[in-house]
Amino acid sequence: MLIKKDQDVIRGYFEDSSNLKGGHADSVAFPEDITALSEFVKEANQNKLPITISGGGTGTTGSRIPFGGIVVSLEKFNKIIEISEGGFRAIVQAGVLVEDFKNECERKGLFYACYPTEKTAFLGGTVATNASGSRSFKYGSTRIYVERLKMVLASGEIYEIKRGQNLLTKKYSTIRLDSGQEIKIPLPAYKMPKVKNSAGYFARTGMDAIDLFIGQEGTLSIIVEMELGLTKKPPKIFSSFVFFKEYSDSWNFAAEARTLSKDKNKADGIDALSIEYFDENALKLLRQKNSAVPKDASAAIFFEQEAAGADEERSVDSWLKLISKHNAFLDNTWVAMTEKMRETFTQFRHAIPESINEIVKRNGFRKLSTDIAVPESKFLDMMRCYAGALKRAGIEHAVFGHIGECHVHVNLLPRDEKELKISEEICLKFVKKAVALGGTVSAEHGIGKTRREYLEEMYGHEGILEMARIKKALDPNCVLGLDNIFPKEALGLV
Repeated sequence: MLIKKDQDVIRGYFEDSSNLKGGHADSVAFPEDITALSEFVKEANQNKLPITISGGGTGTTGSRIPFGGIVVSLEKFNKIIEISEGGFRAIVQAGVLVEDFKNECERKGLFYACYPTEKTAFLGGTVATNASGSRSFKYGSTRIYVERLKMVLASGEIYEIKRGQNLLTKKYSTIRLDSGQEIKIPLPAYKMPKVKNSAGYFARTGMDAIDLFIGQEGTLSIIVEMELGLTKKPPKIFSSFVFFKEYSDSWNFAAEARTLSKDKNKADGIDALSIEYFDENALKLLRQKNSAVPKDASAAIFFEQEAAGADEERSVDSWLKLISKHNAFLDNTWVAMTEKMRETFTQFRHAIPESINEIVKRNGFRKLSTDIAVPESKFLDMMRCYAGALKRAGIEHAVFGHIGECHVHVNLLPRDEKELKISEEICLKFVKKAVALGGTVSAEHGIGKTRREYLEEMYGHEGILEMARIKKALDPNCVLGLDNIFPKEALGLV
């Protein structure tokens, strides 16, 4: 197995999109098969050598950044083993890129519905964080599509689990390994919020044991292979950018579009795949890419919908009525009815993170961003909180994201130490507000190393200790993913 130790060569494995600094490790290992990985992990565990798993480097919370020990890269686990057109499922390795998998599925007339946004993310990383993207509004997050996992545990043992195979209850919360060993999982008492959620370990009485390993951010196992559910590729998707003079009109438009889309009868034909939001500052960034963005717009909504035949005309008609009702720029609404135009819109939408990263480099200070989602009934309350605090602070920022799921990303872009401190205080204020409203501190990106403080706000100190007990049950020597989700010091308290 290839192992690299030259620090100049391996430095790239100490970075991700979080801009967290100070990462370091002795070496990076590149296993090519599960047997080699198993043997390597077994030896590291015996020597109590910390292991950080490295995916595609697209994460925003520092999960793959090591602070000591060794890094295991899964980039050689890059095979699409099978795509079953009749069975609507696929078997893939953890290092397959999201974009490659999407394209291969669509070539066979299939659709990976949750489709996380980052095209160069590893599929294993999206499972490890329970990632999602804009279309999770209709199709849900990664968790729903995971049918089977093959993993290497901290002991080096290979463990495979299928959905429906093992349910965990208060009376019976045991996982049985192929070796015959039984591991009792101490189910926590904390309650997960009833919103889209990617914060900490999944916990629910009667839960499927496979769900414990989805969203665990490399702290309980190394995910090597997944079996994922697929759907039929939609015959056509149309999308639209809708611009508003008043941001409150865009919020109300999104709220009504959400309600209509969730109406089971679908009498008016509105059934959005995604509903995305862009504030005035996000539009300024987009205007640099396309001067046609209206100069007097203070907000925009981007939406997508599947359409076919007679339903398409009815749906478009209903959307136009909704756009008119909420005072949007009807004459300056962009609609993509072809695959080529839709792809142009998608690339346009994805230009915002790139522009923000350019600002971060220019300013020389890391950005602070939120990943908060709240219940629908509290959505306007949270949006008003964002708007008021950001206006008072006067710090450069941009707000965009999945407004259909009451989940937008606030990006604060400080230019000096003073603004950095204020930005940290503002983010913590947002987190506390979201928790009070019954929301989550991380809806899709996970906790990693940069949002651990937020997780404790959500579940309390005892909730953190409950997670630490789960980790120690599966990883007694505490070698996997240290400092992800909770600080390693918590492991010494249980």
